[in-house]
Amino acid sequence: MATIRLGDKAPDFTADSSMGTINLYDYLGDSWGILFSHPADFTPVCTTELGTASKFKNEFDKRNVKMLALSVDGAASHAEWIKDINEVQNTTVNFPIIADEDKKVSHLYDMIHPNADNNLTVRSVFIIAPDKSVKLTLTYPASTGRNFYELLRVIDSLQLTAYHKVATPANWEHGKDVVVSPAISTAVAKEMFPKGVTEIKPYLRMTPDPTA
Repeated sequence: MATIRLGDKAPDFTADSSMGTINLYDYLGDSWGILFSHPADFTPVCTTELGTASKFKNEFDKRNVKMLALSVDGAASHAEWIKDINEVQNTTVNFPIIADEDKKVSHLYDMIHPNADNNLTVRSVFIIAPDKSVKLTLTYPASTGRNFYELLRVIDSLQLTAYHKVATPANWEHGKDVVVSPAISTAVAKEMFPKGVTEIKPYLRMTPDPTA
């Protein structure tokens, strides 16, 4: 079982889900993807997360990101759990939850951490680019729910920096100034970024968000 690192190809898989059989690559197509795992069905923190994820689906759709969850329970259990999620979170779960009873996908993505629990997946997040490369991995403990505003912020950064020679500074949000890539000179940057380049230090140049 290999650890998945940034830039690695996301392992493909075919599995049952709450919405029928899904092949990861076919499901994602040319879109970005976010895969997040849950330790088990009918767990309290995950119930709040899946409800929140459903409410954020429009935001992920705007960014061309397809959502996919996973739990080590079966599709029938997922169906019952989804009823609870919809009820208590006042939403409708509108994306698939992978049924990983044999833990094939969990092991493929190294979601089982024996020192945490031998059987349950940790709360993992993988963001996958259209070329199927892994662009971000996050691992949360079972006691800490994910921040979906942060996941959107990271996706905004990943998509911006994938297509422009910039990086995003600490606490960056869409529309705020960005860092000019150190790989290009200030002279080239001034031609490349017509909104202007501010040189704070020779290695730290800022420019307005080119997409704002």
